[in-house]
Amino acid sequence: MTVAEQLVEVLAQAGVRRIYGIVGDSLNAFTDAIRKQDVVEWVHVHNEEAAALAAAAEAQLTGRLAVCAGSCGPGNTHLIQGVFDAHRSGAPVLAIASHIVSTEIGTGFFQETDPKQLFGQAGHWTELVSSPAQLPRMARVGIQEAVGRRGAAVLVVPGDVLAAAAAGETGAPQPYAEPAPSVPSEPVLAALAERIDAADRVTIFGGIGCAGARDEVLALAQVIAAPVGHTLRGKESLQYDNPFDVGMTGLLGYGACYEAMHEADLLLMLGTDFPYRQFLPQRNTVQVDADPARLGRRTALELAVTGDVGATIRALLPRLRPKKRDFLDRMLHRHDAELSRVVEAYTHDVGETTPIHPEYVARVLDEEAAADAIFTADTGMCTSWAARYLTPNGRRRVLGSFVHGTMANALPHAIGAQTLDRTRQVVSMSGDGGLAMLLGELLTVRTHRLPVKVVVFNNSSLGMVRLEMIVAGDPPYETDHDHVDFAAIAAAAGFHAVRVEKPGELRAAMREVLDHDGPALLDVVTDPDALEVPPHVSKEEMAGFALGIGRTVLAGGVGQMLHVAHANLRNIPR
Repeated sequence: MTVAEQLVEVLAQAGVRRIYGIVGDSLNAFTDAIRKQDVVEWVHVHNEEAAALAAAAEAQLTGRLAVCAGSCGPGNTHLIQGVFDAHRSGAPVLAIASHIVSTEIGTGFFQETDPKQLFGQAGHWTELVSSPAQLPRMARVGIQEAVGRRGAAVLVVPGDVLAAAAAGETGAPQPYAEPAPSVPSEPVLAALAERIDAADRVTIFGGIGCAGARDEVLALAQVIAAPVGHTLRGKESLQYDNPFDVGMTGLLGYGACYEAMHEADLLLMLGTDFPYRQFLPQRNTVQVDADPARLGRRTALELAVTGDVGATIRALLPRLRPKKRDFLDRMLHRHDAELSRVVEAYTHDVGETTPIHPEYVARVLDEEAAADAIFTADTGMCTSWAARYLTPNGRRRVLGSFVHGTMANALPHAIGAQTLDRTRQVVSMSGDGGLAMLLGELLTVRTHRLPVKVVVFNNSSLGMVRLEMIVAGDPPYETDHDHVDFAAIAAAAGFHAVRVEKPGELRAAMREVLDHDGPALLDVVTDPDALEVPPHVSKEEMAGFALGIGRTVLAGGVGQMLHVAHANLRNIPR
């Protein structure tokens, strides 16, 4: 048995069933080991960045380890972008980064880099295997780092070490421990209950840390009559069927979340590391997070609580006194009024407007997509449409590069999601800029006959950057580019492809593409000027992930969430 064969065996024991990557000489022994067995398959992509992004998507959907691989030098430097995204998304991904021949390390050899330094920021753990005797133990350490700390780990192995004879037996499969839910100490729970009981108006602001704790968050809101706002990553868990929902704050925000947070006597931040400090009240705040490193780094705190959100709430609820609904009801009324106002302002007659409004495309996609669809959204304006128009229901999933913010993530994420489950509808919401950046991944979809559906928001512009420049008072420069017929390109690659330029043709085309049995692409020519930037948004508010988009800009078009807001008003006692 070679070291490469032993490494594949360890991965198979850990439940890995596929590895995303591109073959290369320093990986030859590893890919040959995969060829010789039938448990783990090799998923060929066209850029190592896409391999890591696909693995990140798989890991986020399953919560289990996913694996990608890149060859030495340029293979590693391509791979790192996706590894960064996986790590910052908390996805348990192990990257196999092969290295040059071990006897040449440090000589400036062909394609030489220093992978340990290269990947140092991109994961919890990066280590070099310099001797066959280090395996299988070192591989298992890397797996435990990724699984136990929820992020990326990188195993660097020179090509000659992979090809060498294994030094020992692989042994029995090893169990890997996931993070255990933690509960705050009794004094901290008592202090938290005291602060909540002392406040007349409490607002909950929840993030990705509320995944798996939806029932507990809603139970807490019921007892303390708290409006519930959420981050983009918290939307999946907290927005649907939520009688306390007041929307989302931030540069992609909508509804009454901002007001509910700032008018509260106490803000409870649950499982969120929301980065935009200017949208937080910076006072009267308690934060609960499983990771103590996140506490207090975005806002001043009255109390910092280390604990799992669900476990903390379960321990807290028996200590709390019920509150009156006055504040909650007022915020629900405001949420409904805000959505009603902006929906009329931003969606009036969009079904008849040419060029097609991107809001209309997103709305039709939301209405036509399957109830359990997986959506992947490119960074930029497509994230805006996903945030506001995709209606969560507890079965749908939305993936994006919501922390790292890399372009071109949607199609590789869709590849990972669809490879995991070929029977489930997977839709890539691709911007024309993002799709062009990793255009070769259309060939990956076709090669593996993945039934991915790609909806291209084709405005011939880097729309988010264009808005940034306009709001900053600068004329758009180098943001607009040639009109491209992505349907023609996709058709040449073997896709079923449809191009739409008239809004009256959109719904039928959307249905045709979603119903197609195989890879399909819908190229929609959209209006780059669909949204106007309000004059009151300052340059300072433009900094960060969604520059150029203020709350009023993206207060428009929130799809079916308006109906949710109307429905929530029925819960207010008359």
